[in-house]
Amino acid sequence: QVDKNAELVARWNYCALSQEKLCRPIVACELGRLYNKDAVIEFLLDKSADKTPMEAASHIKSIKNVTELNLADNPAWSGDKESIKGDKYDDLQSARFICPVVGLEMNGRHRFCFLRNCGCVFSERALKEIKSEVCHKCGVPFQEEDVIVLNGNKEDVEVLKKRMEARRLKSKLEKKSKKCKSAESASRQDTAEDCPGPSKAKNGKDCISSSSGEKRQIIFTKSSDNGNSSVPGKVNKASSTTTKRSIADSEEKSEAYKSIFTSHSSAKRSKEECSNWVTHTAYYF
Repeated sequence: QVDKNAELVARWNYCALSQEKLCRPIVACELGRLYNKDAVIEFLLDKSADKTPMEAASHIKSIKNVTELNLADNPAWSGDKESIKGDKYDDLQSARFICPVVGLEMNGRHRFCFLRNCGCVFSERALKEIKSEVCHKCGVPFQEEDVIVLNGNKEDVEVLKKRMEARRLKSKLEKKSKKCKSAESASRQDTAEDCPGPSKAKNGKDCISSSSGEKRQIIFTKSSDNGNSSVPGKVNKASSTTTKRSIADSEEKSEAYKSIFTSHSSAKRSKEECSNWVTHTAYYF
């Protein structure tokens, strides 16, 4: 039979993948197992054909499937420094981390949970006693599905596995729906570009662009009862007068703009005003 104390120490103090001591950064999967982040990254990067299948990490497909834990240190834990000489009793029940709300040690004797949204770790007793929809440590909102039990029993693992499968199916369906929507929008844009727009000359109106950049509108009217028919191609008098005015205004503006500079004819001096000697001032031209 397996010693319970040894099993608890192996679960809560050692990585489930590399069997090395847990050291920060520590991550947990969706089934509640503890890993070293370095070991998980090495496992995901190792794509060799002779890679041995690991049951503890077979459900981890990417780094997004694990959550980095925000753990609270135990002030009473002295660490491994005092037990180097071997002349002191090692208390295996002393834990490195504790619950920040209640103060229980995370040694396997008490049930602990973590939140998927923020990674904060609490004891189950703290979550039950202080019921809230917000994290006690960082204030991030969470739901019951986001609470994952660390190193739970077989029943807990089965429930967490069902939740994990449902969550992954939901994310796949959302991705497929997004892809379908993007494809439909792209096809609509293509069809809109291929179809020609409505002809602008349906109402009997046509536009001719003049040399000055303005558009003159030519109206084709139907023959009246009196027999007075308008000649096609006749330009309105009002439009011609407006174009002449706009051209005159633009010429006046351009002359006013040119007069600012010294190269304009108004800024040049006549021969009588010029001196007999050569100067290098800005007024000599």
